[in-house]
Amino acid sequence: MARTFLLAVLMLVAHMALAQDTRAGASSRTSVDLTVYNQNLSLIREERTIPIGKGITKVIIPDIPATIDGTSLHFLSTTAPGAVRVLEQNYQYDLVNQGKLLEKYIGKEVEFVRVNEETKKEYTVKGTILSTGYQTQPQYGSAIPVYAAVGGIVAEINGKIEINPAGRLVLPSLPEGLILKPQLEWLVSNSQPGEHKAEISYLAGGLSWNANYVALLNKADDKIDLTGWVTLTNNSGTSFSNAGLKLVAGDVNVVQDQMRTMGRGDMQMEAKVADQQFKQTDLFEYKLYTLQRHADLNNNETKQVELVSGNDIVAKKMFIYDGLADQWRMWYNNFSYRGQETFGQQSNTKIGVYVTFKNDEASGLGLPLPKGKVRVYKRDEDGKEQFIGEDQIDHTPKDEELRLYLGNAFDIVGERAQMNFRTLPGGRSIEETVQIKVRNHKEEPAAVQIYEHPWRWSQWEIVKQNSDWVKVDQSTLRFPVKLAKGEEKTVTYTIRYSW
Repeated sequence: MARTFLLAVLMLVAHMALAQDTRAGASSRTSVDLTVYNQNLSLIREERTIPIGKGITKVIIPDIPATIDGTSLHFLSTTAPGAVRVLEQNYQYDLVNQGKLLEKYIGKEVEFVRVNEETKKEYTVKGTILSTGYQTQPQYGSAIPVYAAVGGIVAEINGKIEINPAGRLVLPSLPEGLILKPQLEWLVSNSQPGEHKAEISYLAGGLSWNANYVALLNKADDKIDLTGWVTLTNNSGTSFSNAGLKLVAGDVNVVQDQMRTMGRGDMQMEAKVADQQFKQTDLFEYKLYTLQRHADLNNNETKQVELVSGNDIVAKKMFIYDGLADQWRMWYNNFSYRGQETFGQQSNTKIGVYVTFKNDEASGLGLPLPKGKVRVYKRDEDGKEQFIGEDQIDHTPKDEELRLYLGNAFDIVGERAQMNFRTLPGGRSIEETVQIKVRNHKEEPAAVQIYEHPWRWSQWEIVKQNSDWVKVDQSTLRFPVKLAKGEEKTVTYTIRYSW
């Protein structure tokens, strides 16, 4: 029954398509350019040839994204800029589907074509549809209803109620108003009849992009190859052929309540940069990446294009021990806990392993890198690539350092303990002694950066220590430690808080 019903629907759709082709004023797209933002937003600029009659006429603009923001649309006739005015705009998205077709015929007479089992001949019975077997489902952010099957058709035939009535359902005609694809219908005033070349631009959702990176670390962990990919996703409801493509990276402010869709260095390095598919330029306080060729982007398609590539980038592996347990970080500068000696004793024993490199021309990069996920691989002893970790980077300008957290070291461990705590006379100062141990079980030396955070109060000073340290900022100390193979070292310091 489903197949036969589908054939009937296709016949109706074909009839509707012929009817649409005869409507005056249908336009054809001659070129399209897309600017896609990494915030599920795109600017679409089209050039179309539109036949427009004299006086007040209707114009159909087909192949419009289902996610268009109609309030953002701009139109200009380049043939006669002062001759054409858009008086009224209707966005039409009442698309053909089985649930909607049946909904239009509730309470109306239809035909069911059945087969006589004895004679094998077809015959027709008439009936009235009482229920379609479909139910509209809410769809966040879209005015286009979604139909979901919740049962079978209910019909009255010969005075009786039948559920899932046998036979091929035949509808007498196509309900008025249903269309194949979302479209705009304009009411225009024109004083110069004929074909007009026009520019149309608008904002739409459903077109988005994001950056992803793949990195390969060498055997010595001191060089890295990096390839960045742009992943484009088109769920706008329409396809774009031979389109110009630009990507905007940056935190562009969009007023969410108003953006509602009406529907859904050296010569070798210079040569390498010249081969990049995207040309990078500045746009206001953002970065613009222009694809140096046209591309097709079909509806419901995901496309990947290489963005940037660099080889033999100088890298460095780092071990960082941040031993203060995470649950105490939220109490930073909280006066209720600054004098509680038992708080903050719990520690974290894991030592994180990081890879750092610089985004500069000397490294073979030197392009602003859009935010995205970086996946890092390394070859094992058999020469096979293995996944060793991933991290997320933010928008990174050129000449800035990137630090990737890949996981925790297996053979280096840390231990943090509170060794002493006392309240000084007067009750407005306390002293705390902290001891940190790090042990290297690797078969090679290792350098560990120990980070500490004076979290009890903002006014503090180190009154005693057994190791050099650096004040990174008001709430961060760094103790650099070098460990030989199999060595353990202990860092101890006493900090005084006052208020």
